[in-house]
Amino acid sequence: MAAAVTRPGALLTAQWRRLVMLNYEVDPAVLRPRVPRGVELDAHDGRHFLSAVAFQFLDTRLLGVPVPFHRDFDEINLRFYVRRRADEGWRRGVVFVKEIVPRRTLAAVARIAYGERYVARPMRHRINLPGEARSGADAPEGLVEYSWHERSGPQRVRATVSGAAETPAEGSHEEFITEHYWGYTARRHGAAVEYHVTHPRWNVRRADDAALECDVEAVYGREFAPPLAAAPASAFLADGSAVTVHRPTRMRARG
Repeated sequence: MAAAVTRPGALLTAQWRRLVMLNYEVDPAVLRPRVPRGVELDAHDGRHFLSAVAFQFLDTRLLGVPVPFHRDFDEINLRFYVRRRADEGWRRGVVFVKEIVPRRTLAAVARIAYGERYVARPMRHRINLPGEARSGADAPEGLVEYSWHERSGPQRVRATVSGAAETPAEGSHEEFITEHYWGYTARRHGAAVEYHVTHPRWNVRRADDAALECDVEAVYGREFAPPLAAAPASAFLADGSAVTVHRPTRMRARG
């Protein structure tokens, strides 16, 4: 596995791999109260999406230095899509509703550095992809599953994938979901934080069977229960790549 390259301004480098992406159409009115000042909701073909994304965070390094006992872990997040007009054009990004990781230290560092809504929960995964070592002796072929535990019981994101990985077509729904390279977080007094995430384009594979099995109201909030109760509008597995997450900066809304 090739390590991510540390670039000027980089705070964190890692490998993001085997990303299960379940995408749900959502009424934009549900999202607007969470949109930071200075950005606006982004849509594809007039539709707004909320995505449950679960993946492996591997070879994690802060300022180029491996973090003992915190290099490899899973993350599950719920996110939606925004954009901001900058001098060079539109910056397309995401806003996170909540991010789940398995260790308290990871959650604390992310909350402090980026202001994101991280929490720590016990987590595990089962992965059995053709041509790869199986993670989980009971995982059927093609399964990619990430799970965590809440007080109400076990929760999980799962998908069974098939077919060869392909680069999404330009302008496609899959490209829209995977090609957002900025993160935005609302802070106190109306300010917002912006940070850049860089990585090559990801190949994706179709998911034939996918589900978010979760107590949505308890984990994410009552407003997200209706959209996440429906079947996902799309589901796929992104292979992932090395990534670089740059230092956050405060921004001011134009005008």
